[in-house]
Amino acid sequence: MTDTTNVDATVDQKLKEAYFTASQGQLIWTRFKKQKAAMVGAWVLIFLILSGLFAPFLTPYDPTIAGRDKDYQNGAPEIPKFWDENGFSARPFIYTVSRVRSIETNFRWVTTVDRTARRYVVLFPKGDKYKLFGMRFQTHLFGVDSGKIHLFGTDSAGKDIFSRTFHAINTSLAVGTIGVFIAFVMALIIGGVSGYYGGWIDSILQMITDAVRTVPAIPLFMALAAFIPSEWSAEARFFFISIILGFIGWPTLARRVRTHLLTERNQEYVLAAQLCGASAPHIIRKHLLPSFTSYIIVDLVISFPYMVLSETALSFIGLGLKDPVNSLGVMLQNVTKADVLLNYQWYFIPVIFFIVLVLAFVFVGDGLRDAADPYGDAKR
Repeated sequence: MTDTTNVDATVDQKLKEAYFTASQGQLIWTRFKKQKAAMVGAWVLIFLILSGLFAPFLTPYDPTIAGRDKDYQNGAPEIPKFWDENGFSARPFIYTVSRVRSIETNFRWVTTVDRTARRYVVLFPKGDKYKLFGMRFQTHLFGVDSGKIHLFGTDSAGKDIFSRTFHAINTSLAVGTIGVFIAFVMALIIGGVSGYYGGWIDSILQMITDAVRTVPAIPLFMALAAFIPSEWSAEARFFFISIILGFIGWPTLARRVRTHLLTERNQEYVLAAQLCGASAPHIIRKHLLPSFTSYIIVDLVISFPYMVLSETALSFIGLGLKDPVNSLGVMLQNVTKADVLLNYQWYFIPVIFFIVLVLAFVFVGDGLRDAADPYGDAKR
């Protein structure tokens, strides 16, 4: 009994030593792992980010009009099967379909399914050419031995919704990344200068911050959309939207950086650095901001869903990205049509991915915020 008690005491002592000697990053990670919702959100987020990055390989077709299936417009999703009334197959298959327009259905597509003609799913087929990390490839993850397969169906132009969805995730995340980066740099500069110097400099910068915060995003983009030249390419519009989102997204983080620096600038380590002749930029960059790193990381993660939401909302109302760019906002434009609501419900599949993406960011952000709280263990 005494030996068991001694062993337990030794283990507790080692755990305490590990806790008090751990770095800030290790402490945050330890607290973060205890939150199941945050961990699930992190894994989902990693999956979606990797799916967006490798979308050209994971999807079977070009998401633009160049990869459309002209014989399967507004086609329903094709779900691979392993067996039917004709027997079992070790390889997944889909049926061969034929489509014609009928007078009886007001010239809508009438689909006839031939359940005896199977088309088998194959791995790593050659298909549409694409660029990935600067290199050209032609191999895709899956396809069928003849014809095309559309797991999420097709839109009115015959473009594969599965391919468009994963490319749209990548585009929306890219817009969010550029916007967050611009907002992050501006917030650190403006918030750092405002909090470190204080006085009249702080007053002027806070007036600018309040002015930017009061600017309504939608009217601003409506005004900017009127001045965007119609001949602008999709890439130019993409970077323009990203930059504008960044320029209106920095005030919240700048306020938090300012508040932290106002409380830290009179600490002894800051005074010691000043007495050693360190410049203000050096003190802010090397001493003040590192003490606020965990909260900055949390703010960055939390800012991502708002950037994605902003891009999606603007594209949804026609003020952001437009075809041929594939983004979640562009794809959501189609779900408002009455014909889609009644007949083509598979258009809503990208909506599910959009909701999951935003929720994953929210769960991860909440988990990081709680994990970065130095008093979190005491509260629990």
